[in-house]
Amino acid sequence: MFHNHRINIFIYYTLTAVSLLGILYYSLIVLETKNYPVLLLVLINLVIFAGVIISKLSVDPLLEHITNLQNLSKETLHELNLPISTITTNIEMIKKSLNDPKDLKRIQRIQSACDMLKERYNELDYMIKLQSSSVVHEEIQLCKLVQSRVDFLSPIYSQVEFELNLTSTKVLNDKIGLSKVIDNLIDNGIKFSQSVNKISVKLEANTLSIQDYGCGMDEVELLSVFDSYYQNNKDIRGFGIGLSMVKRFCDTNDILLNFKSKPNVGTTVTLKFKES
Repeated sequence: MFHNHRINIFIYYTLTAVSLLGILYYSLIVLETKNYPVLLLVLINLVIFAGVIISKLSVDPLLEHITNLQNLSKETLHELNLPISTITTNIEMIKKSLNDPKDLKRIQRIQSACDMLKERYNELDYMIKLQSSSVVHEEIQLCKLVQSRVDFLSPIYSQVEFELNLTSTKVLNDKIGLSKVIDNLIDNGIKFSQSVNKISVKLEANTLSIQDYGCGMDEVELLSVFDSYYQNNKDIRGFGIGLSMVKRFCDTNDILLNFKSKPNVGTTVTLKFKES
């Protein structure tokens, strides 16, 4: 489809150029026009008109493609809701009939995987709302939000010790987007902690700090840490887009983001919120 469309645009460009040259030749040679300013004005108007038509031909298929992708995302999101709900309901029913600790542990792993699917569902829903500018800012008890994100991640990273020091703090912000930011920062800290399975999370005076005790980064790496697809350790799985998303969210929502890191010591990320 796009190949044929490019051919059509090329043909239109060619016809436009030939037409303009024909008009110029007819005016200067056949009609022997001497009023050059008027001729120039006519040609400029024709070029502008042709440009508008060509722009429309170029943009319309792209807009149609984007619309189709948005519709597909919404339909896929709707279809995901049913299997997730079905899995959740059946897990609860199965748990009631199990007594063996090993079986309960297995079903808990399934529960954790289902919870992760729910998170991906919420993220897709959030991204669609973000595109349509329907994201709502609300008053958030930040200490409760941080605690809930740690509670969610703890079963997934059962080997990690979370050291929490949270004071009551209220902020006005995008709750779902902020949850994604906290998840990304904790997840990154765990990935780069290497053999030290400990994450410290501190909240006081409208400042949230997340500290790991892993490989850390030097000054050169810190300059590139927010670049999309950047990874300072190719052996660690991931696409390198988490921190660029974090930076974009903080810039959009007036959150001051700061990184402090030292090789073989660890990294501390701080989020400084405006007072409500």
